[in-house]
Amino acid sequence: MNSKITIWSATLLLLATVSLAQAQLPEQIRRIGFLSTFSASHSGSTRWHEAFRQGLHEHGWVVGKNISIENRWVAGKRERIPELAAELLGLDVEVIVVHGGRPARVVQRMNKEIPIVMAEASDAVGRGIVKSLARPGGNITGLTSINVELFAKRLELLKAIVPTLSRVAVIWTPKSPASKHAWIETQLPARQLGLELHSMELRRSDELEKAFEDAARCGVGALVGTPGVLSTFNQKRISDLAVRSRLPTIYSGSDWVTDAGGLMSYATNYEDLYRRAATYVDKILNGANPADLPVEQPIAFELVINPKTAKQIGLTIPPNVLARANEVIR
Repeated sequence: MNSKITIWSATLLLLATVSLAQAQLPEQIRRIGFLSTFSASHSGSTRWHEAFRQGLHEHGWVVGKNISIENRWVAGKRERIPELAAELLGLDVEVIVVHGGRPARVVQRMNKEIPIVMAEASDAVGRGIVKSLARPGGNITGLTSINVELFAKRLELLKAIVPTLSRVAVIWTPKSPASKHAWIETQLPARQLGLELHSMELRRSDELEKAFEDAARCGVGALVGTPGVLSTFNQKRISDLAVRSRLPTIYSGSDWVTDAGGLMSYATNYEDLYRRAATYVDKILNGANPADLPVEQPIAFELVINPKTAKQIGLTIPPNVLARANEVIR
């Protein structure tokens, strides 16, 4: 009888020890990669990545506990994209998240197996990154931006603050597909609003001063900025030149206003895109096929206005426009 009790006690002790050991095993850490056209120090990147991490957390993924992120930053040096993409592909990551159409296409060309999630890529269908929004195909899905509607809205806002406006400069660079697309797609809404466009085509940053001088000689009354690496890495300089030229401006990202001192921005809320990108990562890590996940478009937009800049250029923002702003810089 005593031997039976001893065996039973030993069995219970063994089961308890195994259960305790299992309970103490660390969670498996899933590894994902992130490739961005921006730099780690870019203020927008900081906010967007925090939103991405929050989105992961909402789905039970905690960085350092059950998921890790390998970040690679292009920092405007587009020639480094293949090199950095190859680094991520060699790290045995389960998903690669990309910001920007060019990184999306490069990773897509180099890899047909590891799922790719676009945190943002402009005109993903038009640029051939995905077959369609509903059926992206291949190993890529995520979020793409909309353009024409935003260009029209930016021009409308400029007209609202400068009712006599007739000629608008568009600063763009042919090296950037997103910027070139923006210039093309601005043509129609400009005609519909009775506005004449002046091309401020830039290939190098040292052309900026001359471009502003040419715009002034042509009687330009306002400026629209387009996305692109050259513009992004010269935000402060462009904003300062616009203020010096006393040109009302509207840009394609809130960081132009909050960080670079620009007048206005009307753009996609990129924090919302990054938060939603985390949902795609969650689904894929839980077994979903990216080809079966429809590509989504932005649903949240934001108007940001800087009245201090308006005062610098001698402009009064109408109260009805200020009332529509999501953020007013004080």
